[in-house]
Amino acid sequence: MRKKSPTLSLFKLLLGLFCLSRKHPVLMLIVLGLGLGSYGYEVKIARPALLYQGAPQSRDAKNIDTWFRILRNRGFILGYSDLRGNPLWVEYALIPAAENTPPLKRPNHFETDWRSINRVSHESYQKSGYDRGHMAPNYAMSHLYGREGQADSFLMTNITPQKSKLNQQLWQRLEEEEIKHFAKLFGKVWVITGPVFSGTVERLSSDLTVEIPDAFYKIYMTEAAPNKPPIALAFLIPQTVNGKEPLAQFVTNIDSIEAQTGIDFLLSWTIALSHMWRRLLSRFPGICRPSVNCLPIINGS
Repeated sequence: MRKKSPTLSLFKLLLGLFCLSRKHPVLMLIVLGLGLGSYGYEVKIARPALLYQGAPQSRDAKNIDTWFRILRNRGFILGYSDLRGNPLWVEYALIPAAENTPPLKRPNHFETDWRSINRVSHESYQKSGYDRGHMAPNYAMSHLYGREGQADSFLMTNITPQKSKLNQQLWQRLEEEEIKHFAKLFGKVWVITGPVFSGTVERLSSDLTVEIPDAFYKIYMTEAAPNKPPIALAFLIPQTVNGKEPLAQFVTNIDSIEAQTGIDFLLSWTIALSHMWRRLLSRFPGICRPSVNCLPIINGS
């Protein structure tokens, strides 16, 4: 059965509302009030629950390359750029996954997000030479938020072009460490992740609406507790990795990521440098090697 076009359905809805407002103005005012209430809930309640320290913001409001629309999903939230065909940032919280959580079957198809303007699809990446790289990871979303969380992670607004050696090796290794080790160690970890664009603009040959990133970042943050200040760890990983490098090789500072993306992530949070990370990271062989200094630099400290 052929699916109806979302654009056509929206047009019919708007036309119906217009006709309704002419015939029943009072009813239309009620509908408008419910709409405003729904928007208020979205902005004041629903979105803040998925944001640790408020929504990231563009450093330069005049720079259209950093413009984004906020889209809320089950278990994560993101800022999507229709201009670049990429999420500029994705934020989610991790908690330890139950050991007996049954794995969900991985979907074999990515879905176009009805909220996107550029209509990036599963087919947009075919024969492009790039993988469909998750920002909010399938494993974590499916284990923590079930079928609905997994389905939302397969929306194309959560996807960005990644080279196979990055996506299937190093990036996957980092996603495993965050849910299997970081979340268990700290109880709850907030994650902000996304692409970095620099230099000449390059787009997928299979879909020119999708820009190809040069690198990717991940920022991990713990919540403050009595006598325990929040700590953070940041990674910046280029597309050109061979996939076998130690993750600690790509530890960076948050200031550097903000400068390269043009986005401020932690507007209301003073981050403390924690020398605990040297000891903590050394427990994870997937991140550190004996020859690698595992002390991260936080905000240039």
